[in-house]
Amino acid sequence: MKLGIGIGWRPEIADAVEALPGVDWVEAVAENICADHLPEPLARLRERGVTVVPHGVSLGLGGAGRPGADRLADLAARATLLGAPLVTEHIAFVRAGGPLTASPGLEAGHLLPVPRTWDALDVLCENVRVAQDSLPVPLALENIAALIAWPDEELTEGQFLAELVERTGVRLLIDVANLHTNHVNRGEDPATALDELPVEAIAYVHVAGGVEKDGVWHDTHAHPVTRPVLDVLTELRARVDPPGVLLERDDAFPPAGELAGELTAIRETLAAAAPPAAPPAASRSARSGTRPGEGPGERAPGTRPAPGARERVAVAQTAVLSSLVAGTPVPEGFDHRRMAVQSRALAAKRADVVAKVAPELPLILGDGYRPAYLGYARTRPLSGGYRRDALDFAEHLLIAGLPADDDARRGLTRWWQDRAAPRPPRRGTRLVRAARDMRVVRAARTALSGTLPGTRSGRGTR
Repeated sequence: MKLGIGIGWRPEIADAVEALPGVDWVEAVAENICADHLPEPLARLRERGVTVVPHGVSLGLGGAGRPGADRLADLAARATLLGAPLVTEHIAFVRAGGPLTASPGLEAGHLLPVPRTWDALDVLCENVRVAQDSLPVPLALENIAALIAWPDEELTEGQFLAELVERTGVRLLIDVANLHTNHVNRGEDPATALDELPVEAIAYVHVAGGVEKDGVWHDTHAHPVTRPVLDVLTELRARVDPPGVLLERDDAFPPAGELAGELTAIRETLAAAAPPAAPPAASRSARSGTRPGEGPGERAPGTRPAPGARERVAVAQTAVLSSLVAGTPVPEGFDHRRMAVQSRALAAKRADVVAKVAPELPLILGDGYRPAYLGYARTRPLSGGYRRDALDFAEHLLIAGLPADDDARRGLTRWWQDRAAPRPPRRGTRLVRAARDMRVVRAARTALSGTLPGTRSGRGTR
């Protein structure tokens, strides 16, 4: 199916997306859409005949466990509601622990890279087949950006993707920004990856912005698209004419004119690239790695993971995630500096989401919110969703006798009591209380600076 040029639909830019010229289709985060009705701006786009593709972020198909039936049902329901021609997800793990390791479950709150090993590939392929059987439309999977690299990997990214497609028939969502990210962070050549993966399986392409800090590329989706990312798009276009190309933006949204300019840059890049030449008749063995003791292709598609593969993947992923979110030792073979960067990035994203889910917390705590939350998150993993996490954070502060300012502590206590109650007060009651407390909170914020862990000279660090 030819999709054309699209943009990621987000509520913050819904009006801009609706007015942008030349947008052929949009992609919406599946978990942000109710299963039984669409936001009005998205419904209007559908009425205009604009294709909407649901993009999942929580299945964790690269995880050791099988994908949850409820999550698959939710994704299927959104695909049906949108009349989507396909659904997309990621080649990533997002949780670990649990029954396979007889340990508490851990949530990353973000997409983490799977090891490019035969065990991990076996598990991923079976999980993909489970998902394909549960979805009403075809599935495409996205390569992700990585800050960390697994030691002792057995396949390159291109080989891993080629083997995945060969075994499952799944389609690919290639993110050229993520290929650039892995070039900077892991030294992997995007051109080599494109040569090795089956470009004919590409359903569409993502283009997104990021930023480099201290030699590490952060795939932020909150910065303009850079020339190196467009150069990778040029490389891809020289190999295949992708059915669709989509601009992603998730934060720090610019004016509509800047979004239009980035879409124009994408169109111009595609138009200027050399048309794809006829691909050489490469054998599958030239694309795929070879399992020790086996010739390429000897494990036929549809076979189950090797004995013990899920357990081995589960132990490895739990050790990594526990180090990132619970402060346990870094597993052997991992770069300690990069693990620290990834850990800080996970905590920062978690702080941002909690601030959106519970906006009263930054209001009550002022500049102290962020450093206090990051200190809390260093050893307390996300386990019950972000709303539960916000409650646990507030409880943690109150048990510690924080914040030191009496008015702010009373405001935090009231907030926690309201939301922890078996039957939280109605929205109208909360608004009345919030209005009554605003005077107290404003005074408290002035007095609060420096009273929470991690604050310095009355200013939080960001």
